[in-house]
Amino acid sequence: MSKKNWITAHNDRNLAAQIAEDFSLNPFVALLLTARRITEPEQIENFLFQRDLFVDPFEITDMDKAVERIGAAVDNYERIMIFGDYDADGVTSTASLYLYLVSQGADVGYYIPDRVSEGYGISCDSIREFHSQGVKLIVTVDNGINAVEETALANELGIDVVITDHHKVGDKLPEAVAVVNPHRADCECEYEDYAGVGVVLKLLCALEGDSDTILNEYADLAAIGTLADVVPLTGENRVIVKKGVELLNKRSRTGLEALKMYASVSDKILNSSQVSFSLAPRINAAGRMSSASLAMKLLLCTDRQDAEKLAAELEHANRERHSVEAEIAEKAIEYIEANDEVKYSPVIVVSGEGWHQGVIGIVASRLVSRYGKPAIVITTDGEDGKGSCRSIEGFSIYDALSSVSGMLTHFGGHTLAAGFGIKQKDIPLLREKLTEYCADKQMPFPSISVDFNIKPSVISTELLALLGMFEPFGANNPQPCFTVKNAVLRAIREVGEGKHLRLTLQKDDSEFTAMLFSTTAAQFQYKSGDTVDVAFKVERNEFKGEIKPSVHIIDIRFSDFDYYYCESSVRVYEKLKSGSRLNEKELKLLTPDRAFFASVYRFFEAKKSFTGDMEAFCHEAHCPYQFAGKALVTLEAMCELGLIEKDGVTYTLSQEPQKVDLNNAAILRRLEGRQV
Repeated sequence: MSKKNWITAHNDRNLAAQIAEDFSLNPFVALLLTARRITEPEQIENFLFQRDLFVDPFEITDMDKAVERIGAAVDNYERIMIFGDYDADGVTSTASLYLYLVSQGADVGYYIPDRVSEGYGISCDSIREFHSQGVKLIVTVDNGINAVEETALANELGIDVVITDHHKVGDKLPEAVAVVNPHRADCECEYEDYAGVGVVLKLLCALEGDSDTILNEYADLAAIGTLADVVPLTGENRVIVKKGVELLNKRSRTGLEALKMYASVSDKILNSSQVSFSLAPRINAAGRMSSASLAMKLLLCTDRQDAEKLAAELEHANRERHSVEAEIAEKAIEYIEANDEVKYSPVIVVSGEGWHQGVIGIVASRLVSRYGKPAIVITTDGEDGKGSCRSIEGFSIYDALSSVSGMLTHFGGHTLAAGFGIKQKDIPLLREKLTEYCADKQMPFPSISVDFNIKPSVISTELLALLGMFEPFGANNPQPCFTVKNAVLRAIREVGEGKHLRLTLQKDDSEFTAMLFSTTAAQFQYKSGDTVDVAFKVERNEFKGEIKPSVHIIDIRFSDFDYYYCESSVRVYEKLKSGSRLNEKELKLLTPDRAFFASVYRFFEAKKSFTGDMEAFCHEAHCPYQFAGKALVTLEAMCELGLIEKDGVTYTLSQEPQKVDLNNAAILRRLEGRQV
C-alpha cells in the first residue's frame, strides 16, 4: 500500500473547554468537535442532537407536480413502472417506492437494467417495451436526469415520466411531468446532498404527508442506499442513516435478516460501518455479478425460507465478486509492474480483454490504494472498451476526462469516480494525453485526516461510548482517526492464517495491542524494538456479549519519517521513469555522486540484503529522506551493473562483486541526457 500524508486537524483546547462547559459534554467529545470544525452552538445542536433537521419535501422543485401525477395514477389505477438502477442505492430506491405504492393499492411494477448488456439509465428500448405493456407513468429512481431523448420518446408514445435523481444536472432538463432533483439550478431546497434513495424518501414523505411515518417504515432501506452511495453524512442524511440503523437493530425485514445471517452480523449491534461493509456490498454484488433483481427480490421477500435461499445466492455472488476482482487486480498489477510507462505515469491506465465490467471500479480503487495515484481500469471487447476511474482527494478525474472527451464515446461521473467508453486503439493515446494534462499540475498526495494525538490509556470502553455520539460515520463525517507517536514496537504476531498481524506497542508506561489487517510478516518492514508512529481507528469489538475496544491500524511509519521530503523526491524519480523531462533542480536532486554511490554500496556490504520501501531504506541506511529519489536511482544503477540483485522489494548483494564503470549504468546515462 502507498504511504499517506497525515494531516492533523487544528485543535483549539481553550475553545473545546468552553464547549464542554456550555453543553455539559465530556472534554474529549468537545475536543473532537473542534477537530471537525463543529464549533458554533447551532452546529453542535444539529450534529449531536439532530434537532429540526428534516426539511419540508415540497421545498424540492417539482415535488408538488410529482405528487399530483403519482397520486392520480394510483387513484385511477393506471399502470406505473419504476425504473431503477443496479447498485445498492438504486435497488433500495426501487424497493422503497415499490413497497409504498403497493401499500397504496397501485398497479405498479419495477424494472432494473442489466449492468453489462444494458448499462446505466433508462433506454428508448425500455420505453417501447413499457408502452407495449400499457404503462401510463414511468417513475425513475437514482437515474433519469440526462434522459432527454428517452423522455421525448415517452411523451410521443403517450407515457408520462416523473424523474427522481440526485446526479449532476446537464445543460438541458428532460421534458418530464416532474424532474425532482435537489441539484437543479432552480431548486432552493435547504439540503441537497441526498443519495437517490434519499430523494425517493422525500417523495414518499410528500406522498404520505407525514415524514415520521415514512422514516419509521423505510429508513432502513434508505440508510443502506445512503451509506452505499457514499454521499455526505451531514444534515438530513445523518437523520436518515441514524434512524435506519436503529430500525436494522430493532427489527429487520425478512430478507435483511437473512442477509445479516450470511454477513455474520445477526448477533451484533450494527453501526454505520457494519452496514457499509457487510450489508451494502452484498446487495451491490447482485448487480455486479448477476442481476440486481436478485437483491430486489430479497428486499421484498416475506417468506423466511425463500429469503434464506435468496441471501445464499447473494452470498455466492459476493464471493464470486471477490474472486473475480482479485484475479483482475493480480493481472492489472502484473502488467503495471512490467511497464514503466504505466507504473510511473501520474494517472495509471490499464486495460484487459474481457475483464468483468462489474468489478473494474473496485479494482481501480485497489490500484489507487496501492500506488497512491488516480487509476483507470478498462475492459475491452474487440474494438470497444469501457473504463472505470477512481481518484484521490485533490484531483478531479471528471475534469481530467473532460480534457480528453474528444477521444471518448461517452463519459460521466463525479470528482473521485467516473466511467467512460473508448475505442481500444485509443487507450495508449488516452494515457499519453492524461500525462500531458497532469504535467503542469501539482499532483496531490494521498492523505489521512487525523483528529488528534492521544495517550494509549485513553483507549477504553468509555471511549467507545463517546465515539458513538459521532455516529453515523461516512463521507464528510469519517470515523475518528487518532495517532500515538514514538511508540516502541514490542511484539509482532501473525494471526488469521498469517494474513494479518497483531502488534504490541508501548508508549511510556502504557502497552496496547493493535491489528494491522491484510499485511503479512514478510510484507512488514518494521521489527521489534523500532520506534514508530501509528494512525488508527478504535472499533467496537463484540464477542459473546462482551464489548471491548479494538485498535485497527490504518498507517504506520518510523517516528523519524519525513513524508513530504521522501514522497516528493520519489515523485521526481517517477517523472524520470515515465519519460518526462526534468528541470535542472530535479536532475540535481536525482543524480548521485561517487560518494553517495559508495555509501549505498557500503550499506549492502554490511547488511548483505534489504527488504522494504524507501522509508525503510532511508531509515536503515541513515539517508536523508529528501534523497529517496537519488537512492532509487542508485539502487537501479547498482542492479544494472550487477552489484546487487532485486526480487520484488528485496535487494541482495551479488555473490561475485566486481569493479564497474558507473558510465555503463543506463539510468545514469539517461540522467546525463544520453540515449539509453
